[in-house]
Amino acid sequence: MKALFSEIRGAVMSTLVLAVVCCGIYPLIVFGIAQAAFHDKANGSLIVEKDGTVRGSKLLGQQFAGEKYFHPRPSAAGNGYDAANSGGSNLGPTSQKLNDAIKERIEAYRKENGLKGTDSVPADAVTASGSGLDPHNSLRNAEVQTARVAKARNLGEDKVRALIKQNTDSADLGILGERGVNVLQLNLALDALGKQ
Repeated sequence: MKALFSEIRGAVMSTLVLAVVCCGIYPLIVFGIAQAAFHDKANGSLIVEKDGTVRGSKLLGQQFAGEKYFHPRPSAAGNGYDAANSGGSNLGPTSQKLNDAIKERIEAYRKENGLKGTDSVPADAVTASGSGLDPHNSLRNAEVQTARVAKARNLGEDKVRALIKQNTDSADLGILGERGVNVLQLNLALDALGKQ
């Protein structure tokens, strides 16, 4: 019986030590390193105004409507850009529902951006991302929307293109993937111009 209590005591002590290390000390060390080395990223890459107002995250897309804003790619997350319901539509290339939605989006995109019926439309302008929260547009998508936004804001297209360039993220590691335009940062930069 004495041996059994000794085994139980050893098991309980091991469990307590591992609980303290794995559930307390280790998370605090990782948290401290993240705050020290990657403060912005560890806190969600938030975009914070000078007065402390949080406008969003560089990592999450938001819905923008109206002619004076660049529009993000469509979202299948909940009711659109709902981070609590992140996910794609799970509709495949043979889905009639997906094909109908893309046709409607192409027509709407051409109409809002003054394109002809034969003009090509960037794929990211009419298809949702896998997460439904993609914060980026392709450079082509931003270029097509430039004339509409510049006209709505009474700005020169060159000024708008300069803002696009300033808010374009480089490819991963400088070589992988396409460069993307962060729509939230671009729209906030456009709004900041209006306040000057």
